[in-house]
Amino acid sequence: MTAPAVHLYRLLKWGRTLARHGALKGIERDPLTPPMVRRLARIARIGARVPKVPAYADALEAIGPAAIKLGQTLATRPDLVGEDAARDLTRLQDALPPLPFSVIEAQIVASFAKPISTLFTSIDPVPVGAASIAQVHRAVTTDGRTVAIKVLRPGVEAEFARAIETYEWAAAQVEAMGGELARLRPRLTIATFKRWTARELDLRREAASASELGERMAAEPDFKVPTIDWQRTSGKVMTLEWIDGIKLSNRAAIVAAGHDPAHLAQVLLRAFLRQAIAEGFFHADMHQGNLFVTHDGGLAVIDFGIMGRIDRRARMWLAEILYGLITGNYRRVAEIHFEAQYVPAHHDLEEFATALRAVGEPMRGRSVKDMSVGQMLDGLFAITRDFDMQTQPHLLLLQKTMVMVEGVATALDPDINMWESAGPFVKDWLRSELGPEAAVANRLTADFKTLAAIPELVRRIEARFPPEGAAPPLPPLRAVEVVRIGGGWRYALVALLAGGLGAALVALIN
Repeated sequence: MTAPAVHLYRLLKWGRTLARHGALKGIERDPLTPPMVRRLARIARIGARVPKVPAYADALEAIGPAAIKLGQTLATRPDLVGEDAARDLTRLQDALPPLPFSVIEAQIVASFAKPISTLFTSIDPVPVGAASIAQVHRAVTTDGRTVAIKVLRPGVEAEFARAIETYEWAAAQVEAMGGELARLRPRLTIATFKRWTARELDLRREAASASELGERMAAEPDFKVPTIDWQRTSGKVMTLEWIDGIKLSNRAAIVAAGHDPAHLAQVLLRAFLRQAIAEGFFHADMHQGNLFVTHDGGLAVIDFGIMGRIDRRARMWLAEILYGLITGNYRRVAEIHFEAQYVPAHHDLEEFATALRAVGEPMRGRSVKDMSVGQMLDGLFAITRDFDMQTQPHLLLLQKTMVMVEGVATALDPDINMWESAGPFVKDWLRSELGPEAAVANRLTADFKTLAAIPELVRRIEARFPPEGAAPPLPPLRAVEVVRIGGGWRYALVALLAGGLGAALVALIN
């Protein structure tokens, strides 16, 4: 257990770096910041040359790898860090100078406990990418396949564990102050960050995410997920199919290769809709650097460290919310928020519906082409403070991903009509989930489950009320507190007394 003094030292050191980059200005100026936090921020910037424009991403890059990953998490929380900070954090480049290949080679050997020659015929010593957690090398397996090897940086687990422990401690302190910080649930934010990091620090879990996404996206032939080589994958090394293609950020090269950017935008949009709406399991980091155009004109995705998951009920709520905002049925949208308990019951439903109208009407007044999913969601989450809506991390992650996908698709095709493109898919899904056929199917499924449960129910009734002549059930035993006594002579004495008492009872009975 790390002492509070150690956590405070780390926080002051990090705070000093943030102050030098102007990243504490927002905390100082926000009237909702607790006085104690505001005072600490002012202390941290004493003597620092603070720039006029805060550089949040630069500050976290200066602190280190764990801070970079935390910044990527905070980029999904504009409600917590503010719109300007969240926007700046999206430019975080998770890149570090590569480690020497000898270090990487030793990590591979230690991970598999066998010579590299038994797994790969060759490995390019120059990495194709080096990030805060791992770096990637191109290699050829002993059976002749070209693959990508992702290797965890040695010692990174301990470094992240120390940082996350301090993040958890700090989040608990500020959340205990109550008020706005308690509503924003910073501890839950750090817990989400910890979960994402755990997936990335165990490459088997990231490989499992890639494998699951590949299975779920089998219905989209134009969207490719690389296959995992499980025989060459461990907790510290992940081997997967090599993707040859053009980065989606290089639009000129895409056009020169004869690919249609408008078609690629449609593929990307449909792939995201299937993941988020139909499957409830989505790649939450689909920026241009993680997407490639394959030779056959499809899209391929890499880097499965950040994944989102939404259960069926939440997906139905979200679909109805979006549909209600588009059609102007604000009362139904308000009802869904109360049904889902996103808004506490003490608030007035009609008042909340009016607030939603203020979000939806400006969108409905514009042409369909100019309507933005991101802008609509930004407006929706902007009213959360007034109605004490607690943070829903899965929805915020989805919001961030929707905005990201919208931006990538628009860069490919500036004339894309997001609603028109998404319409057929969303309409079919809503009908399959909410239409009359779905209602009948759900009723039949529920009735079948009830019928199937009858035999077990009868057995439980017979066990509770046995037939005449059967042995009665044993009476419940009285709960007795167990007293634990230390070892040594006291333990022996108690055992001796207990044994003597037992012998005396037997003698009396006989």
